[in-house]
Amino acid sequence: MEKWRATTNLRRSLKSILNRQLSSVSEFRYLNEKRSCQSSFNLIRDCKSLGQVNAIQHRCFSSASTLVQRNPSFSTLNSDDISYFKGLLGEKSVIQDEDRLETVNTDWMHKYKGSSKLLLLPRSTEEVAQILRYCNSRCLAVVPQGGNTGLVGGSVPVFDEVIVNVSSMTNIISFDKVSGILVCEAGCILENLISFLDNQGFIMPLDLGAKGSCQIGGNVSTNAGGLRLVRYGSLHGNVLGLEAVLANGDVLDMLGTLRKDNTGYDLKHLFIGSEGSLGIVTKVSILTPPKLSSVNIAFLACNDYSSCQKLLMEAKRKLGEILSAFEFLDTEAMNLVLHQLDGVRNPLPASMHNFYILIETTGSDESYNREKLEAFLLSSMEGGLISDGVLAQDINQASSFWRIREGVPEALMKAGAVYKYDLSLPVEKMYDLVDDMRIRLGDLATVVGYGHLGDGNLHLNVSAPEYDDKILEQIEPYVYEWTSKHRGSISAEHGLGLMKANKIYYSKSTETVQTMASIKKLLDPNGILNPYKVLPHSLNS
Repeated sequence: MEKWRATTNLRRSLKSILNRQLSSVSEFRYLNEKRSCQSSFNLIRDCKSLGQVNAIQHRCFSSASTLVQRNPSFSTLNSDDISYFKGLLGEKSVIQDEDRLETVNTDWMHKYKGSSKLLLLPRSTEEVAQILRYCNSRCLAVVPQGGNTGLVGGSVPVFDEVIVNVSSMTNIISFDKVSGILVCEAGCILENLISFLDNQGFIMPLDLGAKGSCQIGGNVSTNAGGLRLVRYGSLHGNVLGLEAVLANGDVLDMLGTLRKDNTGYDLKHLFIGSEGSLGIVTKVSILTPPKLSSVNIAFLACNDYSSCQKLLMEAKRKLGEILSAFEFLDTEAMNLVLHQLDGVRNPLPASMHNFYILIETTGSDESYNREKLEAFLLSSMEGGLISDGVLAQDINQASSFWRIREGVPEALMKAGAVYKYDLSLPVEKMYDLVDDMRIRLGDLATVVGYGHLGDGNLHLNVSAPEYDDKILEQIEPYVYEWTSKHRGSISAEHGLGLMKANKIYYSKSTETVQTMASIKKLLDPNGILNPYKVLPHSLNS
């Protein structure tokens, strides 16, 4: 009954916010979001000259310098806090060891680093609720953390926030073979869920390169996209319900397992993609498709981007319901993978091509599906859309094809400095940005384009021997302005985190951001949950 009341009261409060006349729009502008990089540098220099304290210059390397000031309303940890948490969780779940803190304070790309002095490892929803209830009463800022595989600084502290890591919450609560609905805790590693479902004859609708480390709670909180969104859709469609803990410790029980439920506002969608800024997701129910017996993978070459587009159109028409992935990478991405990763070989070794396409089909009739794919490939070859290609003959060859596509981020990391941008754009315009960036940067850096062509998601990466302000000044704000001009999104699947919090206006209107800020204020009045992330920093202070 308590959980029901919490959910009902939240719905009433949300209705009052959304019916309220939007006002004072200008106060939500963060200086000038589209200021040039040089203006940002000047702002930082001026602030430093004024002797401001508790401010840090975040050189995230993949985004222009950002001045972030610690919210003075947040408390700092003391011995009484530590004693409380040890009494609640036990000694082993309250971590103050410097070596372990070093790991959780830093993102996996080593671009963002906080200075938290405390890591908490709750084992249940009730423990998460008591942690947040206490932190809220003390005004201690909190960073929710899962596998810490994010790319925008969303899962690590900015300052000394308490880290609440749900990796100990790994129970699979239930699985219904009739409906295919899985209910589990937020700390379950994605790859473990994939293995569990495989044994049950089902698959996860989500598959990521980071599946060996990322956790389902983090996947949901960032609305992770992945490799098979073109077939199974986003988590907004696959997540049937969730449980989340608000900043004040209230538990919202929205852990439904129904395909249809039209009773009021569907509040779970607020927590899918909000990056832990509205509440900590503790449980998830997700609809999983049955595992089909026929999986085929083709690795293809195209001469130009126009052919890639036409091939996608033909694949949707001729492969239809069996198309489960349509990925692309350019020759620069392929070259990096071949040179940086051990054991990777070019499936089409005769020559390097301008573009490569990976197509996966999934169906229930091996003979029919393979014939369908082969007929599509033959007609595409005869039509000049494909210049070369190979169809995987066994699971090892299929894995080697996927290794190329999934290995691009790793290859980029090994090559040196990398500036990463995750963008949604109209498919016909996607590669124009890559071409434009090559003209802008010239010999300064290597521009790499790859991603999920099937759903219009470009991963634009700029690779250089080392980080250089001259390179960054050529990238930003140009990339964001270009994306906004073509009505794209500056974050397709990675989230906003710290890196893009001040860039949100490139994709969202001022009125929309104001409404987001109102919802944040309602659910987290003290602003303790993942501060300095998602929304412009001026709204987090």
